[in-house]
Amino acid sequence: MGGVYSSEKMAEVFSYESSEIDWCEDNYKHSEHVVEYFNTMSSFFFFIISPIMLYLLHPYAKERNLAIHMVWTMMIFVGLFSAYFHMTLSFVGQMLDELSILWVLAAGYAVWFPRRHYPSFIKDSCTDQKVVRLAKLSVALWVLAISCWVSDRFGCSFWQRLNFCYLHGIWHILIVIAVAYASTLIAYLDANYEIPYSLPGLQYWPCDKWAVGLPRIVLKGTPKTQKRC
Repeated sequence: MGGVYSSEKMAEVFSYESSEIDWCEDNYKHSEHVVEYFNTMSSFFFFIISPIMLYLLHPYAKERNLAIHMVWTMMIFVGLFSAYFHMTLSFVGQMLDELSILWVLAAGYAVWFPRRHYPSFIKDSCTDQKVVRLAKLSVALWVLAISCWVSDRFGCSFWQRLNFCYLHGIWHILIVIAVAYASTLIAYLDANYEIPYSLPGLQYWPCDKWAVGLPRIVLKGTPKTQKRC
C-alpha cells in the first residue's frame, strides 16, 4: 500500500494545476491543453534572445573564460521550464522554473564574482557614456520588469477589470532583455578590469546606430588567447 500511495503522490505533483500559484491570466482561454497560453508563449523569448546573446558575447568569453556561456545556456533552461510551468501550472513545473532561475544566479556569481578590487573597476569605467547609458537602461528594464511581476501577482483584480491579464507574460519578455543588458554591462566591466589589453568596447546589435538593440562587447585590442589541450 505504501508503494501505491507514493506513486499517487508522485503523480499528483506532475498533474495540471497542482501548484498553489495561479497567475492572473485566464486559464485554458486559448487551448484546452495549455493553462496560461500567453504566459507560456512569452517564455519562448528566452529561446530567441539566449542564442543571440551566446553569439554576441562569444568573443569576450573566448578571450576571458568560456564558462561565461553557462549564464545564457542556463537562461535557455529558464525559458524551457517557464513554458512547462505555465502550460501545466504543475508543482514540478513551479519547482523547475524557480530552480532554473537560481541556477542562472549561481552561474553568474561563479563566473563574475567576487573580485578583489570590485569597487575600483566600476568606478574607473563610469566615464564612458555608453557604459552609463547601458547601466541606466539595465536599471530601468529591471524596475519595469519587476513592476509587471508585482502588479500581476498582487493587483490581479484591477487588471481583470481592465481585461488585461498579461503582465506576467510581459515580465518574461522584459526580464530576458534586462538580463541581456545587465550581463553585458557586468561582462564589460569585468573585461575592462581583467583583460584590459583587449580594449573592450560596447556596441549594439543589429545596428550600433539604432536607439534600441541587444548590447555586445567588441574587443579592439590584440587577443592573447592561448591554445588549450
